[in-house]
Order: sequence, then structure tokens, then C-alpha cells
Amino acid sequence: MLDFINVLAVTAEATPGSGNPAEAIIKTFHVEGPLFIAQVINIVVVLFVLKKFAFGPILAMLEQRRTRIAEGEAKLKHIEKQLADSEATTAAAIAKANDEAVRLINEAKEGAHAFTEQKSQEAISQAQQILTKAEAAAKADRERLSSELKREFGRLVAATTSQVTGKILSAEDQKRINEDALAKVEG
Repeated sequence: MLDFINVLAVTAEATPGSGNPAEAIIKTFHVEGPLFIAQVINIVVVLFVLKKFAFGPILAMLEQRRTRIAEGEAKLKHIEKQLADSEATTAAAIAKANDEAVRLINEAKEGAHAFTEQKSQEAISQAQQILTKAEAAAKADRERLSSELKREFGRLVAATTSQVTGKILSAEDQKRINEDALAKVEG
């Protein structure tokens, strides 16, 4: 900016015969009043049109994308919370099953004095089966919830990625993105 001002000042000094530097600059650069005003009006009109029809929609679209990304992150956090809650529920179910199994085993031990050795063995066997069934049910529930969450997570990652990139992802792209995202979450 200072170089431009220095050029104008040197130009004004180099123009002989006028005492006013502004007048010298106007003559040097052939600035004509009506043409200059028309150019200023043209620039103002172009800036107005660009702002209204180019920059405004672009900024609105960027804000929409930013909102979508934030919503996707919120959904991801919600899914992670649900996963943690389901793991806590599963752990509580296993603990309850263990407590129940311990209670049944203790009852079987107390009743062992009154019953024969055969009845004692049947009660212990029954408690083991209940424990095995409870663990199997809890494991199946955990696997089901985990697969549902992985599937939902993969869908959200693919949807968010396609929205952010603005293109439709192929099945291969979706599979690769899902595997990468699940590896990061599980890792």
C-alpha cells in the first residue's frame, strides 16, 4: 500500500506545470469523472449481486453441513452411551445370575444334611445349569446389542461421510469406511 502511495507521489512530482498533486495524478492516470463514477457503481452492483446470490447461499450451505456434522457427532455420543448402558445392564444381569446361583448353591449345601447325596448333586447340577443359561442369555443379549450398535454406527458414519463429502458412496466405500470406523471405536 505504501509503495502505491509512493508511486503516486513520485508521479505527481514528476508532472511539470501543476502545483496540485491530486490534479497531477488525475491527469497522469486519465481519470474522468463520469467514467469513474460509472465504474464505482458497477463495482457496487457486482459486489451486491455476488453477496446476495453467490456468497449467501454458499455460507448457508456450509452452516447446514456444520449442523449435520454436529448432529452426527451427538448421535454417535448417544450410541456410545447406549452401548455403555447395555454393558452395565448385562454386567448387572450376570451379577444377579451369579448371586442367584450362589444362593441356590448355599441352599443346596444347607439341605444336604437332610437329603441324600443324590439329591445334593441334583441341586448343584441345577444351579450350574441356571448359571450357564443366564450367562448364555446375557452373552447373546450383549452380542445382539453390540451388532445393532455396530450396524447403526456404520450407517451413521456412512451417512455423515456422504453428507460431508457430498457424493453417494459405493457399497465398497461404505464397507471400508465402516471397517475403519469400527476399528477405531473398538481399538
